[in-house]
Amino acid sequence: MKNIFKITLVILTTLLLANCNRSNSNKSTLTGLSFNDPKNGNFIKGNTEAGQKPPLGMVAVEGGTFTMGQVQDDVMFDWNTTPKQLHVRSFFMDEAEVTNSEYFLYVQYTKNVFPPSEENYKHIYNSVLPDTLVWRKSLGNTDILSENYFRHPAYSDYPVVGVTWLQANEYCKWRTNAVNLKTLIDKGHIKNIFEQDSISNFFDTDVFLTDATKLFDGDSTIYKRGVGRTVRQRGVPRPGRGAFQGRKISQADGILSQRFRLPTEAEWEFAAKANIENREYNNIRGRKKYAWNGKYSRAKGNRNKGDQLANFKQGKGQYSGLPGWSSDGSDIPNKIKSYPPNGFGLYDMSGNVAEWTADVYRPIIDNEANDFNYFRGNIFTKKMIDKEGNVVIAASDASAEVAYDTLPNGKIIPKQLPGTIKYIPITKDDATLRRNFSVSDNSNIGDGDLNSSRFYKDDEDQFKARPNMYNSPKSPEIVTNSETGATTFTNDDKNRTTLISDISRVYKGGSWSDREYWLDPAQRRYLPEYMATNYIGFRCVSDKVGPMSNQKRKARNPSR
Repeated sequence: MKNIFKITLVILTTLLLANCNRSNSNKSTLTGLSFNDPKNGNFIKGNTEAGQKPPLGMVAVEGGTFTMGQVQDDVMFDWNTTPKQLHVRSFFMDEAEVTNSEYFLYVQYTKNVFPPSEENYKHIYNSVLPDTLVWRKSLGNTDILSENYFRHPAYSDYPVVGVTWLQANEYCKWRTNAVNLKTLIDKGHIKNIFEQDSISNFFDTDVFLTDATKLFDGDSTIYKRGVGRTVRQRGVPRPGRGAFQGRKISQADGILSQRFRLPTEAEWEFAAKANIENREYNNIRGRKKYAWNGKYSRAKGNRNKGDQLANFKQGKGQYSGLPGWSSDGSDIPNKIKSYPPNGFGLYDMSGNVAEWTADVYRPIIDNEANDFNYFRGNIFTKKMIDKEGNVVIAASDASAEVAYDTLPNGKIIPKQLPGTIKYIPITKDDATLRRNFSVSDNSNIGDGDLNSSRFYKDDEDQFKARPNMYNSPKSPEIVTNSETGATTFTNDDKNRTTLISDISRVYKGGSWSDREYWLDPAQRRYLPEYMATNYIGFRCVSDKVGPMSNQKRKARNPSR
């Protein structure tokens, strides 16, 4: 009896203290006003105690300082990999590349929401399909891969390829919306719309936070409940059964996931190098050539001794090794997680497929201009507001015409998905008296240096004072015959000095078709954002909010 009494007393005390702490955390320590209290203004304060968990399929990458562009083999002796010291913030990153099955889910979802049988949506489905013809070879028997690699279940866990930078970006946006929709359904805030036959499944996080009435064909009964409880005011009739309770969910509640996106080049290289493996106290010992620790590409352990630690081309005609001894396991991209992970728990950061990053390519990483979370390619925008002061939604009505764009390679893509918020570039007025930015498009900020660009002039204005170092070919002029519908492409025939442009995107990491040289995470290449290959895939990242890390500092790396 005495033990039962003691246990009961401890439990009651614990509950009392917990309630006291909860009541204190729900009250402003500076004003005394209550948070999340319908009787006291219902001022919002989200739950900060739970912390941010890694999204599904992702691992946490703790940020810090590293030297970007530090390579082992610098045979070119150019600016491309000049070492620069930068700081990268903490983030979450996919364990492995996005697979065929995961991307196929996106394709199927898009087809359901925007049926290609409807005239207004006929180009949307095709715009997300990978280019399976990247497998074709003029002198090769590879049609079996064109027909099967993306859709056959034998390749479902293989990294998706044939995806452009633009398509990878759109997948990241869709993933953000899909994850947030699933979260809201699981938490009971929204009905399971996949069971509703008459409701469009399209969901956009921005629209939900801005004006939720624009979603689900305007059916407000889809929303089951908000956050907190509803206090009935005097004289107001009691709401009926099933009526919406609580207040509208906002970003301040911390319920919705941070957006998914492509990693910046600095983030990708930082994650691939995983210098925590050769860290001792606050110093880095040695220099890493690969994503794993060590200077050799073959395993040294007894179990896999002699096997390659990544999937890459080992020599002329050597994609996998001799029959019966496939030293890297595959002659094309291999199943994800087929090779050991690096120090952060990330797979295939060297080899298998190269990966798109978010950055616009330039030979120089300008850490003099910015050494904190470096990224080139910012385009600052704002929501488009109509004359009535409402946020403009693209093709919000099912009958509204969807605006399409034709890429230089002839592919037709929507300028913006129907039902999403329209954004426009900021103006000079928006940047008035700001010290941190002055223009909307910052892709070509600080292009090159004067000594390197003084001989280049703008072809359209030879007397223009500002030199133009990156004088790349212009996109073809596209003319469509209004009577026949035939499209004619007229290519740029002027003399150009470089292939670098504001739509050239960086891709990193060696691939199954690359030699060992490209396995070094610091090596970098670029390709126009609308082009696809059979050796470039991608993975997503998501920003970590709050503290850099919840772990205690360790004097030495535990592996040492």
